[in-house]
Amino acid sequence: MHKADRPDNEGRVVSAPPIECLLYGTASCMSCRTAPTPLNGSQRTTNMKASRLTTVLENLLDQPWAAFIWGAPGIGKSSIVRQIAERRRMPLIDIRASLLDPTDLRGIPMIQDGTAVWCPPSFLPKKSDKPGILFLDEINAAPPLVQAALYQLILDRRVGEYELPEGWRIIAAGNRREDKAVTFRLSSALANRFIHLNLEVDPDDWHAWATNRGIIPEVTAFLKYRPQLLQAASEDEQAFATPRSWEMVSDVVAKFGSPAKARDVIPGIVGTGPAVEFLTFAKKAVLRKEIDAIIADPAGATIPTELDRLWVLVSFLVAGAQNDGILKIVPTLLPRLPVEFSIVLLRDLIRCRPQIVQEKGVSDFLKTNKVMLF
Repeated sequence: MHKADRPDNEGRVVSAPPIECLLYGTASCMSCRTAPTPLNGSQRTTNMKASRLTTVLENLLDQPWAAFIWGAPGIGKSSIVRQIAERRRMPLIDIRASLLDPTDLRGIPMIQDGTAVWCPPSFLPKKSDKPGILFLDEINAAPPLVQAALYQLILDRRVGEYELPEGWRIIAAGNRREDKAVTFRLSSALANRFIHLNLEVDPDDWHAWATNRGIIPEVTAFLKYRPQLLQAASEDEQAFATPRSWEMVSDVVAKFGSPAKARDVIPGIVGTGPAVEFLTFAKKAVLRKEIDAIIADPAGATIPTELDRLWVLVSFLVAGAQNDGILKIVPTLLPRLPVEFSIVLLRDLIRCRPQIVQEKGVSDFLKTNKVMLF
């Protein structure tokens, strides 16, 4: 019997894929090689970057298990769930557990043929809805009585007479107590109903996302130069740096027209320290006219030597990767840039325009620097 096979209450064997297969893929599951440690109802807590967590959650969607994403505020927990739903074209119902009362999930009673019948709330999925994701956000910001009301929904997929439709999956998310967010202790009875996964910030993952999201080059360049400031908690200020707040900086700078014009606003988004560093970096960095000169004459234009200016140059080139004209100058620029910046440029371009590797100068560079690149 496979280690994941379980006898039911009548002694029959119920087969299910082992959690190791779903979390890490069949190659990492030891069930067929040695013997994995049985879960015995305990939670597996694993630190994961966003790309890995996305893969794990998509695998878990194939089974009726509930997952709990732990992580600091502003690092993209809810964004990951929304992106999965969009990619799979699944309906997403986003419920903020912290806004619920204990009685909200049960609904209200009405008299039908002399009997009280409970009418479930409209925010729960209906039988006529196609399979989707029920996302319980801020679940540990909900008081204990609300958490208790969720027990049956999460474990038994029902609340009183209401049953969660077939094919619907439950994902929850919450902030950690050490991040000084508003939280209640997650009851052991509720915690035991989840597979627990910890989301951690990974700069490379964030930059891959930022390129597709359209984050302005000044922000992406600065955070390549100072990756420690992608997430920087502050005990002294209300504003602090997170992936979410840097996205806001990008939107604000785009609206104002330049970092300098938004200098009074940025400290209120990421905090004073990160804002001062960002504004100083942006002021010293490559000017648009210099970048235009490099694009116009990649073989002859002056290439900057300062680190901050090089980061901005690389970020502008990646941001313009959808322009075929940018791709054509890359083979000429690669040998002119310091090798570490050529590698960063090429690695980021491959993520968004894989066909770049077919360019003659790029393939030659890959042969020489393949080990460093991958």
